[in-house]
Amino acid sequence: MKNKAKVIKLSYEAGTIAVKSNFKLPHTVWDNRSQCFRCLPMFYKDIIDYLKLSGLDYDDNVLALMPMQNLACNLTLRNYQKDAMNKWLQTKRGTLVLPTGAGKTVIGIKAISVLNVPTLIVAPTLELVQQWKKELENNFGIEIGTYSGEGHVLKPITVSTYDTAYLWAEELGNRFLFLLFDEVHHLPSPGYANIAELFIAPYRLGLTATYEREDGHHKDLERLIGGMVYEIGMDKLRGKHLAEYETRKIVTDLTEDEREEYEKYHSAFTDFLRREHIILKSPGDFRLLVMRSGREASARAALLARNKARQIALNSRSKLNALSKILDNHFGERMIIFTEHNSLVYAISKEFLIPAITHTTQREERAAILNNFREGKYKAIVTSKVLEEGIDVPEASVGVILSGSGSKREYKQRLGRILRKKEGKLAVLYEIVSKKTTEVGISRRRQRHGS
Repeated sequence: MKNKAKVIKLSYEAGTIAVKSNFKLPHTVWDNRSQCFRCLPMFYKDIIDYLKLSGLDYDDNVLALMPMQNLACNLTLRNYQKDAMNKWLQTKRGTLVLPTGAGKTVIGIKAISVLNVPTLIVAPTLELVQQWKKELENNFGIEIGTYSGEGHVLKPITVSTYDTAYLWAEELGNRFLFLLFDEVHHLPSPGYANIAELFIAPYRLGLTATYEREDGHHKDLERLIGGMVYEIGMDKLRGKHLAEYETRKIVTDLTEDEREEYEKYHSAFTDFLRREHIILKSPGDFRLLVMRSGREASARAALLARNKARQIALNSRSKLNALSKILDNHFGERMIIFTEHNSLVYAISKEFLIPAITHTTQREERAAILNNFREGKYKAIVTSKVLEEGIDVPEASVGVILSGSGSKREYKQRLGRILRKKEGKLAVLYEIVSKKTTEVGISRRRQRHGS
């Protein structure tokens, strides 16, 4: 007969697992206030596995799952999608890295149908939440729940924004067995990592086209959901599953006035670095300089000079002249123009009569512009960062980068926007950079390390 006094009891309490036990279990810490051990919910499976292997008696009152009906899914995976799925199924944890347009959503839906357990999908934008909801309802024929700033409807399969999942993690943490993170590179951000920590879900899948983060925190994904288990690049899919493409760099000269202003501000920045014996080798080095600028006037002045020089290079008048030629050469083709600053977006919009989308564009207006672009009423749109991810952008065959951060992630995201398969159509991505500026060096480094 079991000795009830010695049975280990597990329960879920507002974002933690409470463990009533006479001894410490793995991952647990003693909580004096409640006189029991506690651990993060993400270790739920580890604790259950430990108890089973040890042959210990336990009462598990952690889960509060909703009944799940049998899912039917008729999606057929391509060979590389099957390979990705099979790699992930070996542990049911980890991240799949595939280019934009390669069908990451299809793999996610298939994974949900294979596991057939209560599932929470986490996406970065309201647009993506609605896209997932639509695709899931089309494939499964059931009502899909959504958790976002627009309302909360909880269902066995629910889609949430990162923000709402973070805010409600303590309440939802024991309701799902499968966590699926779209654009998973957002997860290691401060705060969002708590989503992975506060859910008990043993099965975890991350989807992204751009695994690495500039700050290096992608390494945290190994702990949070599992590291990269599958990756396939654009080059292996081009021509068959993605559009055949090429990239073209155009180097333009600053005007005489722009060159004079650029050299003045750029020298002010580099002179400061020399005086202070500062070498910027990594994003971490630059973050230290930014922190220093908060307490030193000279460091702040140097950073302002750097930003001014960069703004001159990014927004050069000669770039608009180069863009004019591209527009003429690709007349009638659908084109997306990417810039760093809203001021350049509006300048392009005004000069070339091209609809603009920035973070200030209202959702209804943005949807109307994208719909007209999809239907061919607009042949070009110009944007600053907004369309790089999280929005279903209609297919285009030409992309133009007039300015940007130079990061590999940003470049891949922008290239991915023109790679949807179009029979017999070559996709072209132009990058316009200003000669003899830091833009040229950034572009070369990115290409050297693989775009």
